[in-house]
Amino acid sequence: MSDRIMLKLGGSVITDKSGDCAIDRDRLSGIARDIARARKDGILIVHGAGSCGHPEAKRYHLDTGAAPGQAGGIAVTHHAVSALNAGVVAALRQEGIEAVGIHPLHAGYADGGRLVAFECRHLDQMLALGIVPVIHGDVVMDRSRGACIVSGDQLIRFLAGRLSLQRVGLATDVPGVLDRGMVVPVITPATIQTLQIGSSTHTDVTGGMRGKIAELLELAEAGIGSEIFHVSRIPDFLAGRDCNGTRIIT
Repeated sequence: MSDRIMLKLGGSVITDKSGDCAIDRDRLSGIARDIARARKDGILIVHGAGSCGHPEAKRYHLDTGAAPGQAGGIAVTHHAVSALNAGVVAALRQEGIEAVGIHPLHAGYADGGRLVAFECRHLDQMLALGIVPVIHGDVVMDRSRGACIVSGDQLIRFLAGRLSLQRVGLATDVPGVLDRGMVVPVITPATIQTLQIGSSTHTDVTGGMRGKIAELLELAEAGIGSEIFHVSRIPDFLAGRDCNGTRIIT
């Protein structure tokens, strides 16, 4: 396909966030089937950590950094998110998608909790070959903090423009961004301050829905809009149809 798109699978969609790295394999298989029926190339998939990573990162205080002699949590957290990534890749490959897992710990570098570098040339080549890179929230080295957590949403913001992606969609366990129980159809930098947006009740070291929107607003300011929608609308997003979710634009 000529267009390139990015699909983010929220951690709450593919894991039980109240459990300990409890992967929802049945739902993951269904998602993989939906993707395979719509397209098998020209897509980059990012997924959150859910219950595979957030608890470990919190336990070892990686949301605030790592110091010499206190870096044991890096391996533990990376192992947890890598296990989830392997599960996502396996489900996609079972449906005939040429998926390959990509670990940000190996390719990214941050400063003050924000990505400042991520090798993209291999991702561009993969997409050109019809491969589907599957990237995840991860711990990365950080110039000033020693280490930090980089969310899937920060990866979206950093990678979308560098890989010439035309559309970005985020599949969640809610139908869009909710303000007092109602889906907000459009969010812009001018309207975000007027919204009353709740936060996750589960452990989340990456800012929850507000953190997600902040990243997407930066992406919109760079000229790339995005949409947040319920996971059941993945086929609509991949087909370019309206998902009745929340669009993030300027």
